[in-house]
Amino acid sequence: MINGLPWTGRRAANDDDVSATTCVDVIIAARDRADTIARAVSSALSQDAIRTVIVVDDGSTDDTAARASQCDVSGNRVLVERLHSSLGPAAARNVAIEISKAPWLSVLDADDFFLPGRIGALLLQADDCDFVADHLVHVSENSDPPISAPSPEGAKPIHLSFEEFVLGNVARRGAPRKELGYLKPLIRRQFLDAHGLRYLESLRLGEDYALYARALAAGARFRIIPTAGYVAVERRDSLSSRHTRRDLEVLRNSDRELMAMKQLTLPERDAVAKHYADVDRRAQWLVLVEALQSHNYPRFLSTLFRSPALTLYLTMRLIEECPSQIHKFLNG
Repeated sequence: MINGLPWTGRRAANDDDVSATTCVDVIIAARDRADTIARAVSSALSQDAIRTVIVVDDGSTDDTAARASQCDVSGNRVLVERLHSSLGPAAARNVAIEISKAPWLSVLDADDFFLPGRIGALLLQADDCDFVADHLVHVSENSDPPISAPSPEGAKPIHLSFEEFVLGNVARRGAPRKELGYLKPLIRRQFLDAHGLRYLESLRLGEDYALYARALAAGARFRIIPTAGYVAVERRDSLSSRHTRRDLEVLRNSDRELMAMKQLTLPERDAVAKHYADVDRRAQWLVLVEALQSHNYPRFLSTLFRSPALTLYLTMRLIEECPSQIHKFLNG
């Protein structure tokens, strides 16, 4: 058992062969991604310095696991572990971390892929870091995939602080959220083990954000470099696009535990409080919509007028997204 999970105890192939030239394990949590898993695995196998690609099938009902295994032409570079039921991406990644043996981990979502040379570019910047990530290349699932990463002129590597990271995940009206929690860095395995860090398995949304925030609070050195070739495919049915009110509430509540960490400064706690409020607003929006759709007007009103700041946020969203429902409500 690993963190309460059923696991067979298998380790990656060539356990004793962890060398400087094969120093990265790619971990992929996948559920019902038979249509994209081969592209993801193949893009990882084509990178330099990759030791093993570890796919944890999170209770798929299709042939995701079989298609992942078929990518292993050499027979010793892809390991597929199947969970009997879906435990979520955080739990599946934790299983992959326990299987892995390489000094560096690279997370890849099952519907995304790497462009050639990405891992090598990250490793060149990783000497004094615990986390090193590149800006994502966003593409639509219906668009032609890029063949190389863009090279923005003048872009330089930056070191990310805890406060900058947390505030980068807070929405500001009129400005896009930076969504730093979606980055997929190389992660130094030794740092995770030294600080007892793993993905929070209670989370079905924001598990990356929670891990990175806790790592930064523990002193992680986190570098972001210009785009190197992580392609994030935007799909209508992605987990992040179909989160529930419960998902948001669990993510919000995880910020309480983060704020309780004694090493945080007052500005850092204030940043977490802002993230908490931002996630809570999104959760209360879903409460409001549920109340409106079910004609539960007492709940609708109590949510709408819970606080002045929340009232303003919810009113603006109602005007923008639900004008017809508001008209019906006001006219009985």
